Amino acid sequence: MRKAERLFQIIQILRRSSRPVTSAEIAEELEVARRTVYRDIADLIGQRVPITGEAGFGYVIDAQYDMPPLMLTPEEIEAAMLGAQMVARLGDPALTNAASDLIAKISTTIPPALLPFIAEPAVGMRPADIPAEIAIDTRPIRQAIREGRKIALEYRAGSGETTRRMIWPVILGYADSYRLLIGWCELRKGFRHFRADRIVRLDVMEEPIAMPRQKLVRQWQQWRASELSRGRRP
Repeated sequence: MRKAERLFQIIQILRRSSRPVTSAEIAEELEVARRTVYRDIADLIGQRVPITGEAGFGYVIDAQYDMPPLMLTPEEIEAAMLGAQMVARLGDPALTNAASDLIAKISTTIPPALLPFIAEPAVGMRPADIPAEIAIDTRPIRQAIREGRKIALEYRAGSGETTRRMIWPVILGYADSYRLLIGWCELRKGFRHFRADRIVRLDVMEEPIAMPRQKLVRQWQQWRASELSRGRRP
């Protein structure tokens, strides 16, 4: 493990503990010698990280201390790279661009020593065909979900029948070849799944849903659990 990685990990170990952490405990978790921990602690204190304590007693870090938000570990960077690859496979242009922007921002803010983890990550996904482009722009859907606003739909079922629906959106789900808008349907008085490629027209309303979004999500989770317990695939 590189020194920079060890320093990050020592800070994380101290931050998650509610009691003093001994050098032996840190050394065991990082799989290094105790004298290495002593040197790393001294380096951190020299960099004005607010660590107090001593050998034999343990170390604590000021609860108010926080690392800059993009002081990432190699594993966190590679997780972000893998996530960006997964998003690109969804075929949603807005989310693909957002994922690329995220990686670009990470690249400009992390230390140079960590750039190889972006240029040559140790993780990757098998190339696959990108699904057919989405028939509708999903950005208004995701905004409506975040803001807890109703969505008016014209929806064409598999049979070809078109109906008008007013739904309380819960989540936009992604499968390998299609997307599902999941929400409470006022017409059917229950939770329903709507394939995005069958939505003929979509309008985000100014009217908010009739309950807090957190409560709606909990009710959907309970409904989904109930359906699964009955052997049904919601």
